Amino acid sequence: MMRFREFVALPVAIALALVFTLIAPHAADSPAAGTGGAAIKHVTAEQAQKLLAAGKVVVLDLRTPGEFKGGCLSGATNLNFYAPDFEKQLAALDKNQAYLVHCASGYRSSQALPIFKKLKFQSIYHLDGGLKAWEKAGLPVKK
Repeated sequence: MMRFREFVALPVAIALALVFTLIAPHAADSPAAGTGGAAIKHVTAEQAQKLLAAGKVVVLDLRTPGEFKGGCLSGATNLNFYAPDFEKQLAALDKNQAYLVHCASGYRSSQALPIFKKLKFQSIYHLDGGLKAWEKAGLPVKK
């Protein structure tokens, strides 16, 4: 027969594991006080569109040049995530400028977020779902 303490401990452990699983993926998105790292905000296509309309961000498209030629957000700058000098290209950018970063689906741009933090960018908006989410929302793509 299970003792009371064991009976209570298991559900509490499961609940804590669930809470940490939900919180942990976004815990690294905000800089620690005084670290000077990037403040990363995840945005939907609609939120990204509002940022663009207000002129608050520069768009960085992290897809390959071939993907970029097939269509992009108006005014986007293409920086190929797979380029050998990708980090060097990022390092040359203004760290105080706010950037909206995306790729095709959000995978590559998510992988790039730690590099933005390492380079101490101050304001990064990540378009969750990438260009696919943008198009699915019916927003315009420059061909």
